[in-house]
Amino acid sequence: MAASPSRYTATMEAAGLFGLHDLRIIEIPHPGEPGPGEVLLRVAAVGICGSDHHYYHEGAIGNAIVDQGMVMGHEFSARVEALGAGVTGLAVGQLVAVEPAIPCGHCESCQHGHPNLCPDVLFCGSPNHIGAMATAITMPAENCFPLPDTLTPVEGALLEPLGVAIHSVDLAHLRVGQTVAVLGAGPIGLLIAAMARLSGATDIFVTEPLGYRRAFAVEYAADVAFDPGAEDVVAAILDATGGRGVDVAFEAAGANATPDQAARVVRPGGTVVVAGIPDDDTMRMTASVIRRKGLTIKIVRRMKHTYPRAIRLVERGGLDIAPLATHVFPFERVAEAFELVHGFHDGVLRAIIQIDGR
Repeated sequence: MAASPSRYTATMEAAGLFGLHDLRIIEIPHPGEPGPGEVLLRVAAVGICGSDHHYYHEGAIGNAIVDQGMVMGHEFSARVEALGAGVTGLAVGQLVAVEPAIPCGHCESCQHGHPNLCPDVLFCGSPNHIGAMATAITMPAENCFPLPDTLTPVEGALLEPLGVAIHSVDLAHLRVGQTVAVLGAGPIGLLIAAMARLSGATDIFVTEPLGYRRAFAVEYAADVAFDPGAEDVVAAILDATGGRGVDVAFEAAGANATPDQAARVVRPGGTVVVAGIPDDDTMRMTASVIRRKGLTIKIVRRMKHTYPRAIRLVERGGLDIAPLATHVFPFERVAEAFELVHGFHDGVLRAIIQIDGR
C-alpha cells in the first residue's frame, strides 16, 4: 500500500553539480508518493564512479553535457520507503540494490534484449535523469533487487560496478585457461580481473601507474602488475607470454595510450574489450595492428541483466567486494569525497557516500 503524501516533507537534500568542481548540497522537491509500478526509495549508500568524476572534472561525457546542473550518483543501494499501486515482490524497509538505467522497453534494442543500448534510456546521475545522491528517489519496481541480510548498504552500492565487470567478461567470451591483460586497476579494472580469475583465466597481467593500486591488484586477482610509468608495458606483457600475447585484453583506464596498448598485447585473432571512458571522447588504435591481427573489438555499455548474478556471487562468498570501498563519507562531506577521488589521495579505490546508515 502506498504511503500517504503527508508523511513526506516538501523538500529534501541532494548533491547538485553546477560546474567544474562545483558540487553543493542543495534542497530539491521530494518525490513524494510513488506512482503505479514505482517504488519510493530512501537512499542508503552511493558510490562515486569514474563517470561521476568525468562530469565533476570535465562537465561532460561525450555529448552528455552538464549545462543546467544535475543531481549526481548512480551506484546505489536503498531501502524501500513506499510501494506504488501494483507493485509486488518488495517490502517496505527492505534493502535493495538499484539498476540505475531505465530503458524505454519498446525500441529495437530493448525488444532484442539489449536494454543497455536503448537510445532513449534514462540514467540516474546523468544530465537526463536525477541521480541517487539525494535523500530519496523514485524508481521502477523492476529496477530494485532485494539484498540478503548478509550484505551491507555499502556492499549493495558496489554491486553496480561488479555488474559492469561481469558484463565486460561476458562480452569477451572468456574460456578456461586463457590469458588476460587488464589495463587500468581502478575498481572496474580490479573487478574485471577478479571476474576473469573466477572464469578460469590462468595468467592475468595488470597495468597501472599508481603503486597502491598495483599492490592491491596482485593481492586481489592479478598475477603481475606492471607500471606504465617505469617500463614498456606492451613489451613486458609480450615477454611474459613468450611473444604470443594474451587471449583477451580489457581496457579499463580510459587513458589516451591504453586502447592501442590493449590491441598490441593481444595475440592475432584475440579480443579487446574496451570499458574505459576517455577524457577527450576519442579512442585511438593503430589501424594496421588491429587489421593485421584480425582482432575482435567490443565496447562495454554499462551492464546487461547482471544484477542477480552479482548478488548471488557475493552472497555465496564467491567474491569479497567490501575491500574496494576504501573510504565511506557522510552525506555532508560529499564534496570532500569527490576531491579525494579526483586527486587519487589516501589510497582511494571506491569512495562511498553513506546517506542513510540505518
